[in-house]
Amino acid sequence: MDTNKTLGRLERVELRDYWEHEGSDFTPWLASEENIALLSETIGLELEVQQEEAAVGPFRADILCRDTASDELVIIENQLEKTDHKHLGQTITYASGLDAVNIVWIAARFTEEHRAALDWLNRITHEEFRFFGIEIELWRIGKSVPAPKFNIVAKPNDWSKTIKESTSRRGTLTTGQQAQMDYWAGFGTYLEEQQARFKPPKPYPCNWMAWGIGRSGCSMMAIVNAKEIAVRVEINQRKHPTWFEKLQEEREDIESELQFTLTWEERPNNKFSVLSIKNELDTRDEKNHRKAFAWTLKHMSAIDKAFRPRVKELDDTPLHDEE
Repeated sequence: MDTNKTLGRLERVELRDYWEHEGSDFTPWLASEENIALLSETIGLELEVQQEEAAVGPFRADILCRDTASDELVIIENQLEKTDHKHLGQTITYASGLDAVNIVWIAARFTEEHRAALDWLNRITHEEFRFFGIEIELWRIGKSVPAPKFNIVAKPNDWSKTIKESTSRRGTLTTGQQAQMDYWAGFGTYLEEQQARFKPPKPYPCNWMAWGIGRSGCSMMAIVNAKEIAVRVEINQRKHPTWFEKLQEEREDIESELQFTLTWEERPNNKFSVLSIKNELDTRDEKNHRKAFAWTLKHMSAIDKAFRPRVKELDDTPLHDEE
């Protein structure tokens, strides 16, 4: 073994040495596409920045985002110091004024009492409210450019919330709904086993689960029925009336990349237009579940790879210039 090899040493960088001001330095840095993607990866939500310094009731949230999978609001509150009661109060105020929201509180350091407060909020609130506590650090080796590191110190326990709420209505769950819960739990386990890029879904009594695909207004769904499974892309036709047609113009290239054919359904009178692929399979037989999971993941991965870069480039300009 060569004992003369040298390694660098990690050196902690003070946040204020790099970002002097929260509002004018740190918030714009975090709101950039590259850096919000780092936070997205950390918390398992696909974030799309909507606005900086957004008005939320009597306060102004540092960054307002949407989760592209669920279209839910995500409010980010930044603090380059140790957490304090003022920011805790603001996170509760944000949640109280919105029907469904994810709160992400980023700070240099969380006190134990504030971490415990977020854990408590995650335990007692409805599953549509989620509170994340994130500590940010900067590190470098020698004279290298500092690198950010996000550490989760508090997060929602979605599984516990789902179990708590489903237990409260256990008497109302049908046999079919319980089967759906079991199916999605199994699919989540399969995604973890395969180390897939997709976040395992919360088990819930419904026949579909959704994931983001690069932008709000467009999502990918896995669907399970008694004798059929499917993967589909939904495009919000009301918010983005030109997106479907723009993607359809690339149909030949898209399906060449996918190596399978999609069914394209433009629905101008409905909220969503749909692209899908289906597979006949009896999912009532649990022996077929692993086959269903493998087929679904394979097609989700292909669709995500083909559509994500294209969806990110879409805009709402008219498809054809008016004459």
